[in-house]
Amino acid sequence: MAGRRAEDNAVSQQPGSGGLSEFDPPKKPKRNKYAFACAILASMTSILLGYDIGVMSGAAIYIKEDLKISDVEIEILLGIINVYSLIGSAAAGRTSDWIGRRYTIVLAGAIFFTGAILMGFATNYVFLMVGRFVAGIGIGYALMIAPVYTAEVSPASSRGFLTSFPEVFVNIGILLGYVSNYAFSKLPTDLGWRLMLGIGAVPSVILGVGVLAMPESPRWLVMQGRLGDATRVLNKTSDSKEESLLRLADIKEAAGIPEYCTDDVVQVVKRSQGQDVWKELFLRPTPAVRHILICAVGIHFFQQASGIDAVVLYSPRIFEKAGITNSDHKLLCTVAVGLAKTIFILVATFLIDRIGRRPLLLTSVAGMVLSLGSLAVGLTIIDQHHGAKMTWTTALCLTMVLAYAAFFSIGLGPITWVYSSEIFPLRLRAQGCSIGVAMNRVVSGVLSMTFISLYKAITMGGAFFFYGGIATVAWLFFYTMLPETQGRTLEDMEVLFGKFHKWKEANAQLETRAQVDHGGDGNNKSGMIQLETKGPSL
Repeated sequence: MAGRRAEDNAVSQQPGSGGLSEFDPPKKPKRNKYAFACAILASMTSILLGYDIGVMSGAAIYIKEDLKISDVEIEILLGIINVYSLIGSAAAGRTSDWIGRRYTIVLAGAIFFTGAILMGFATNYVFLMVGRFVAGIGIGYALMIAPVYTAEVSPASSRGFLTSFPEVFVNIGILLGYVSNYAFSKLPTDLGWRLMLGIGAVPSVILGVGVLAMPESPRWLVMQGRLGDATRVLNKTSDSKEESLLRLADIKEAAGIPEYCTDDVVQVVKRSQGQDVWKELFLRPTPAVRHILICAVGIHFFQQASGIDAVVLYSPRIFEKAGITNSDHKLLCTVAVGLAKTIFILVATFLIDRIGRRPLLLTSVAGMVLSLGSLAVGLTIIDQHHGAKMTWTTALCLTMVLAYAAFFSIGLGPITWVYSSEIFPLRLRAQGCSIGVAMNRVVSGVLSMTFISLYKAITMGGAFFFYGGIATVAWLFFYTMLPETQGRTLEDMEVLFGKFHKWKEANAQLETRAQVDHGGDGNNKSGMIQLETKGPSL
């Protein structure tokens, strides 16, 4: 689409071309408000995970005191929900292909609502773990379906902006969880933590009501043969009628529906319960699919392995280690972390489609490496001078925690979800994204359930040196393996992938093809120049 608009601009500017009213360059389309609203409603499912992460960081202090449980039990309590969410994310791909993306979002909200109520009324550790189990399944569903739905409903011009919304709402949820910690911290211990957890049911109720106003995903509708319904949704969520037709044609081609089929309802050959999809992903992948799978799994692995959940879940312990011992001050510092994450994730949403995925991602991870290293140095110095009060090391650690949260949120946080949801071809997207989410949750669970044991074994400074080393490896992986996807349609990703670390060759082929298609003669030279300037950044 960008190439076609560039070509139109060039034609309208050619000297001597009459009828300027017919060839006036089109204005840059305004952001599609309908697609914007759909993305917001779908992404609200991510508040569920964010709230749980944020609220447990503070609630754990009071749960440990009230239920008299050990540090190991706290580790398991905080991290096990990520393991439980694997059940939801594993089932979400097939469920969303069966009942649709929209009703899968409703199901996610209903399951989490039940889990939040169970946690709020928990009377002992086992009861609390049952609530965590139910809530975890709902979170697994939510994590998979929100970016898939948003990517499928978004116009190409806003896909990165809108697909980053799930991560935005994760951060809003984290901030709300931190605020909830502070708000209920003055209540009696046995009541405060139960209210912190139980009130998490409120967002799921809002979500269940709001989803009634959402349309179904146009790609899912096409897969069901409902071309008429898909066309109506595409007309509402596209920037122009022409883009709507092009998106429909791309989806029909990917779904195996002949171009000449224009009936409202057509017959589509169904896959045998998704078995072919799994075989194509794991047993007989093409080079392109193998590259896509490596990139999706890799970016989800490194997002969590670089230590974000250690900072978000255990920030009160980090601040206490840094010298902040007052409970109110520790909770206020966690609120500051939530604010930093939320502010910078909002900045990232406006930069993803302007700067591109790779520049933001590489800058983000480089900043994370520096902030993790500095935090580790500060904590190590504190360990070596135990008993001595050093204001500068406390300030350094607090600043580096905030910097780490900010760098994560401006790149690796949102781009993980944007990138993994847009690179899979339609036939593999639901299951492919569920694999990425599964990796994300496994690594998050392992990190959450081992952080206390890790820092007791190698010191807290050593733990953050370890996370910094992983982030360094992540930067090298991203630089080598991940192509730029800015400006690419969802349906031509397989062309861009497949050459692994030589992906720039495929990118050059796509650029050449676009120039041949849209600027084959000398009279359209300016169109070619505009097309090049709108292409992906390498």
